[in-house]
Amino acid sequence: MAVYIYKAMTKSGLIVRNKVEAPTKQTLVTMLKNSELLPISIDKMPYGQKKQKGKRKKNLQDDSYLKNLNTASIEETNAPSRRERIKMYLIQSQKITQRDLVVFTQNFYLLKKANFNNVHALKTLIESTDNYIFKQIIEDILAGVEAGENMYTTMEYYEDVFPYIYVNMVKVGELSGSLTNSLEQAVKYLDDTNAVNKKLRTILIPNIIQFVLLLVMLVVGTLVAIPAIQGVYEELGTQDTLPELTLWFQDVMNVAIKFWYIPVIVIVAAAIGLFMYITTPKGRYNFDHFKYKAPVFGELIFALDFSRFMKAMLLNLQNGMRIQESMDVSKNVVKNRVMRSIIEVSMNNILLGTSWIEPFEKSGLCKPMITEMLKIGMRTDLTEMMEKLVEYMQVDIDDIMTKIMKTLPQVVYSIVGVVLIFFVIVVLVPCVQVYMGNFLFSAYNV
Repeated sequence: MAVYIYKAMTKSGLIVRNKVEAPTKQTLVTMLKNSELLPISIDKMPYGQKKQKGKRKKNLQDDSYLKNLNTASIEETNAPSRRERIKMYLIQSQKITQRDLVVFTQNFYLLKKANFNNVHALKTLIESTDNYIFKQIIEDILAGVEAGENMYTTMEYYEDVFPYIYVNMVKVGELSGSLTNSLEQAVKYLDDTNAVNKKLRTILIPNIIQFVLLLVMLVVGTLVAIPAIQGVYEELGTQDTLPELTLWFQDVMNVAIKFWYIPVIVIVAAAIGLFMYITTPKGRYNFDHFKYKAPVFGELIFALDFSRFMKAMLLNLQNGMRIQESMDVSKNVVKNRVMRSIIEVSMNNILLGTSWIEPFEKSGLCKPMITEMLKIGMRTDLTEMMEKLVEYMQVDIDDIMTKIMKTLPQVVYSIVGVVLIFFVIVVLVPCVQVYMGNFLFSAYNV
C-alpha cells in the first residue's frame, strides 16, 4: 500500500502534517474530509521512507490524526517492483550538496525579485526541487512560515545544510525587511565561496597527492629498499657504508615503529588539549585572533568578515535603522569572536557618546583607508560612503585573492621540493650506488 504525506487544516485553523497508508490519493482525500480535516497538499512518499532516519523536523509534527484508521483489509494493489525499489532507495540516499543550496538561493532570489511572497515562493521551490531530502527541509521551512515564524529560525535548526553566515544573511534581510537584497548577497557569497574553493582545490589537491606519495615512497623505501641494500653490503663484506642521512632516518623509522604508541599518544593528547582549549572563551578568542593574523590567509579572512558586516550594516541603514540597531542586527553575520568583541565595544561607544569607528581603528586589523572612509561618511552621508566602502573592499578582496593565488603555489612547491630532495638523498642515492657497483671494488680489495 502506498504511503502519503498530507498537510491539512483543522477546524481551529491549525496546520497538521502526517504520514499514512492509503490505496489511492482520492481515498485519502475522502478519509481526511471524513475526519473534518481540510486537505492542503498530498504527496506520495517514495518507497523506503517509512522508517526515515535523521533529525526530527522542526515544524512538521507527527500528529495522531488517522493513526488508528483501519486499512488492514485493503489489498496492496500498489506494491512497487524491484526496479522501483532500487530507484526509490537511490532517491532516499541523496545528499544535499552545495549545488542544491546555490540553486535554491538563486531561484528564491528570482522569485522574490518578481514580488512573490515567502509562502508562494517556497511552494514553487518545493515543486521544482529534485532532491527529496532537501525538499522535505523546504517543506519544514514553509510550515514554519505558515505558522508565523521567520525562515531563519528553521534554517538555524538545519545547521548542517545552511551555513552560519548564510542563515544570518537571511536573518538580517527578514528583520530589516530587505530579504530580496539579502538573498542577492547570499547568492554572491555562495558563488564567491565556490570560486575560492575551486581555485584552492586546483592548487592544493595535486600537490597534496604528490606530497603524500613522496612520503609513502620515502617510508617504504627506507623500510624495504635500504635493509636490502645493507644485506648486499654485509654479504659481500664491503667497507662502503650508506649515507649518514640514510642511516639516521632508518634509525628514526625503526624507533618510531618499535615505540609507535608514544607518538600516537602525544598527537592524540595534543589534539584533545587543543580542542579543550579552543572550547574555552579565552581559547576561542585567541584562536579567532590567530585566524586574522595567520600568514597567507589571515588578511583574507578578516577582509571577508568585515566586508560581510559592512554589507549587512549598509542594508539595515538603507531600511531606516539607526547605527546602533543596524550594528546589533548585523553582528550576527560574523562568527569570529574578535570581530564580535570589536563590534560590541563600538556599540558601547555609541551609548557613551564617543566614536564607534575608534575600536576598529585601534584593533590594528582595519586598513587606514577603511576607517578614514567611515569617518568621512559620518561627516557627510554615511550610507553613500558605505556603498563606496563596500565596492572598495570587494576590489581589495580580489587583490588579496590574486596575491594568495600567486604565493600559495610557491609555498606548496617548496614543501614538496624539500620532501623530494630528502627522498633522493635517503633512498635514491643508495639505490644508485648499488646500481653503479662501486662497492664491489671495496668488497674485493681492488
